[in-house]
Amino acid sequence: MSTIRRPLMRSADYEDAKRIARSGTAAERAALAQRGDMAPELLFYLAADHESDVRVAVAANGQTPPQADRLLADDGDERVRVALARKIAALAPQLDPNSQDRLQRLTAETLARLVQDTAVQVRAAIADVVKDMPDAPRDLIVALAHDTEIPVAGPVLELSPLLSTEDLLALVHAPPGAETIGAIARRPHLNETVSDAIAQTANSPAITALLRNKSAQIRETTLDALIARASDHVEWHEPLVRRPHLSARAARALAAIVAEHLVHALSTRPDLDAGTAEFLRRQVVKQVAWGSPAVPTHRSDLPLPADAFAAAGELKARGRLTEAHLLAAADRGEVRMVAAMLARAADVALSVVERAANLRSAKGLVAICWKAGFSMRAAASVQALLGRLPPNAILTAAPGTWPLTEEEMRWHLGFLARDGLPAQRAPEPAAAQPAAG
Repeated sequence: MSTIRRPLMRSADYEDAKRIARSGTAAERAALAQRGDMAPELLFYLAADHESDVRVAVAANGQTPPQADRLLADDGDERVRVALARKIAALAPQLDPNSQDRLQRLTAETLARLVQDTAVQVRAAIADVVKDMPDAPRDLIVALAHDTEIPVAGPVLELSPLLSTEDLLALVHAPPGAETIGAIARRPHLNETVSDAIAQTANSPAITALLRNKSAQIRETTLDALIARASDHVEWHEPLVRRPHLSARAARALAAIVAEHLVHALSTRPDLDAGTAEFLRRQVVKQVAWGSPAVPTHRSDLPLPADAFAAAGELKARGRLTEAHLLAAADRGEVRMVAAMLARAADVALSVVERAANLRSAKGLVAICWKAGFSMRAAASVQALLGRLPPNAILTAAPGTWPLTEEEMRWHLGFLARDGLPAQRAPEPAAAQPAAG
């Protein structure tokens, strides 16, 4: 360990400095304590000065001996400890608590004590100095990252290169403070694994910070999941619309839930294809005509002509009636074709799909998608397009799961297949009701 040691003062100056240290004014003593050529023993003497400004100057002076620094670590004035913390933190890469050098061990002990200081500003001063040091002691960085106060933990969480993916995941899963996850979300170039963990939390401010972090890597599937939840989080809308590398599918999904000016912003993105841009421009026109949300809230019927049903049958015969084709048709807003494809894939009558759509039955449409062998991703699109359901009424579920039990879905399929079905919402099945065929 070493600090910058400047040539010490001449004998005549030394005698004058001794006189000032003993009987000079407070301003003279403070000026003396700032000198880079000050003798260590005089700085040690001034470390006990009754004026705080003098002790602050001593604490900040690189010539101050480690013994004096250790005394100042217990100083009653927070400003003294802050000045000392900044100075000692700058030496952190050189410090080894197990060193054979007694003075280096003493300085390491002083830093350890300051890290435990009860004053937030003292700990924050250390964090500010070491936040982006590539060679800072890892134990120090981890300790600061686990601090409950964001002025201390925040700079390290956002910038320290010493925090591994495992460190960050542990902090996301068990955050020491309310703002821990938000600070991690602001890290430059955050990787997909940590972004996934943040996106799966219920911490809306942290997710907002993640979406605003343009350099954060977010998987397309994760972005889709956030868009599916975004109807309940208006604060996510703008950062979602501004995300780089937004897919056409994501842009179309956002257009169904965000305000008119954000749909317009989507339509002007240079990274979207011409077809998607035109679709978004039509959505703006619809919002102007109908008001928000962009889709009508009522639908009296769902015409399903034979030509769409025949085309869907041809797709099935050729092995092309896939979820990808269904989603593409839904993205294009092809209501008739999506309904026909769904009926063909589920092997149900057109009337079953028509009834589910006219009743705006989210559960019924989910059940049909389940029978068709599609996923909840397709079910969400079908609910929005055929059922004309607002985002907060669309049933969702985690990937690979369904929001209804198999028994419930079979019941809804049976209900929709009944003759003489009244034009109203389907009643809920009783908990103990046997499954219908």
